[in-house]
Amino acid sequence: MSSVSQQSDWLIQPFNQPASIKEDQGRLVLSNGLIARSFVTAPNFATVDYINLVTGSTLLRGIKPEALITIDGQQVEIAGLIGQPDYAYLDLDWLVDLKSNPEAFQFVRYSVSQIEALYPWLVKRYAPPAEYPPKGIRLSVDYVAPSAFEGMEISIHYDLYQGIPVLSKQISINNWSERALFIEGLVCELIAVNEQEKHRLHVESDYAFSQMETTRWIPDEDYKTQIDYHYQMPLLMTSTYPLGPGVVLQPGDNFQSFRTFELLNDSDDRERKGLARRKMYRIVAPQVTENPIFMHVRQSDPEAVRLAIDQCAEVGFEMVIMTFGSGFNIESEDPNYIAEMKELANYAHSKGIEIGGYTLMCASRGVGEDYNCIDPKTQKPGSRFGQSACLASEWADGYVQRVLNFMDATGMDIIETDGPYHGDVCASTRHKHHHGLADSQLRQWESCISFYHQCRERGIYINSPDSYYLNGANKCGMGYRETNFSLPREQQILIARQNIYDGTFEKTPSMGWMFVPLVEYHGGGQAATFEPLCEHLKDYEWHLAQNFGSGVIACYRGPRLFDTEQTKKLVKKWVDFYIQYRAILNSDLIHVRRPDGRSIDCILHVNSQLNPRGLAMVYNPTSQIQQMNLKLPLYYTGLTEVAQICQGGGQSTEYPIDRDYNVQIQIEMAPRSIDYLVIKA
Repeated sequence: MSSVSQQSDWLIQPFNQPASIKEDQGRLVLSNGLIARSFVTAPNFATVDYINLVTGSTLLRGIKPEALITIDGQQVEIAGLIGQPDYAYLDLDWLVDLKSNPEAFQFVRYSVSQIEALYPWLVKRYAPPAEYPPKGIRLSVDYVAPSAFEGMEISIHYDLYQGIPVLSKQISINNWSERALFIEGLVCELIAVNEQEKHRLHVESDYAFSQMETTRWIPDEDYKTQIDYHYQMPLLMTSTYPLGPGVVLQPGDNFQSFRTFELLNDSDDRERKGLARRKMYRIVAPQVTENPIFMHVRQSDPEAVRLAIDQCAEVGFEMVIMTFGSGFNIESEDPNYIAEMKELANYAHSKGIEIGGYTLMCASRGVGEDYNCIDPKTQKPGSRFGQSACLASEWADGYVQRVLNFMDATGMDIIETDGPYHGDVCASTRHKHHHGLADSQLRQWESCISFYHQCRERGIYINSPDSYYLNGANKCGMGYRETNFSLPREQQILIARQNIYDGTFEKTPSMGWMFVPLVEYHGGGQAATFEPLCEHLKDYEWHLAQNFGSGVIACYRGPRLFDTEQTKKLVKKWVDFYIQYRAILNSDLIHVRRPDGRSIDCILHVNSQLNPRGLAMVYNPTSQIQQMNLKLPLYYTGLTEVAQICQGGGQSTEYPIDRDYNVQIQIEMAPRSIDYLVIKA
């Protein structure tokens, strides 16, 4: 728990202090009341303090360059100061004796502006109201190159957001010289972090694909007084390209780096750190709060899709996705097929249903030897997924245009992008948009996010299997493992709930999707599937209840949502429950007890700005009656003295809140049963 009071806690009450830039005692201070980053501008620009204002702790133990760039094989510092006598700590009295590195980029000027949107977005699909672009302030700092690279200019942009302890950083490079420059490497951020603050600093970037990572903790060669005799303690945080960028800047060209996002946590508590990260996404990338209820229809012929649309409309689902293996062809240029899909889209819209479908982008997709990724070792087509299309080849231009033309012509609303760019390198020297291996990651990533941004311009919902949230994607998997869906139903249900529990530490409920194999998916036979639905109502209800009850929308993959009136009634029951409590179910989530199959498990939704303030979902997966003194942590509801709690929509009972902001509830649950508790002020 943080040391701040509940009344002033930025995770409970809106924190409205504006972000600002002030000059104070020869320093430039960028602050929003939660964090502050301080700079000096002479003898060169440098970060000299980086404080978590909630805890009063400084992040820094030393001054480093603001960035590092490798040009034509030579690494050059961007700003910073040299001469610090010890890197175990930073004594600000040392500043008067520190000097500028004459071979580094030198500070020229700074300017202040408002934060710009990362991509287009308007509030829709039941997303809560959000200001976008988010409130905040941008500090842009300009530098000139040392004589060896005269004519080159660099700007570093610091975006500080209002209401969250988050700063982002991006670098712009301009070549005003008369010769081409090769940008071999770029380290966008270096922070010499105090050891006790390392685990409170969360860093990520929008240069995200599959398992590639831009954040690296490495030893600091300047840190000579640490207890590790080999000087290997990883206390230097760097944000850097895994490869390249490998850009050749011709005279007059410019280049923009990825964005690094830095979140300064005020606690070591896992829950609180998760809440902070989730709030960052809600503010910086608010499209992730869209959370429509969708079905994955397994066939794309008009009759099958119309059945899915009709059933969705009858029970309250909001979107139909023609899924993998359905036969849907989003790249079609056949006028007859486009007309057929447009008619389906019009029919869906007449029923209040959005519609779209699946596309395989590049991963594991072979598109011919001329356009596939070339393995640098074999010099033949090949990637980590066997064959993958190179998104920086000419083929990608046609792919993107075909998909967007199709969406424009049909008026469809969603693209499910399987296999977006995942980090494959490409050694080809003949592809249109990259020179060779060095810039192959960068240019493929740029192609992928350009496509996503064009989708965002059109208001298209983006389902993705990879973490492209900071570039416009709405969802990726909450814990997707294809082997899980070949397990017997009872097993896959509990494992799915574990995945929801674990996945929502890092993701808001709306950021992830689950999966329900109404028909066989990757094996398992009858034991793993739910058809006929009317014969497996109990198991079906568990999936419905735990998905809707967690606010995590699942892919219900099959030909239909119901087969009898009884089944229909069951589906509608949980859809109605979700719609009734949508606002609180899409709010933050507190983890009470992880599912283990042995006793009651529980999650708690909280929002201090709503009433109800909370909603707890409780599950008894065992074959026995379970009794428990359930402790509900209500700190993040904003309630202080008492809480009105009703079980399963019944009568409210008043419960006192103890000094640790908990309530104790005696609960008894029948075997294999589900219940919920509504918490009101």
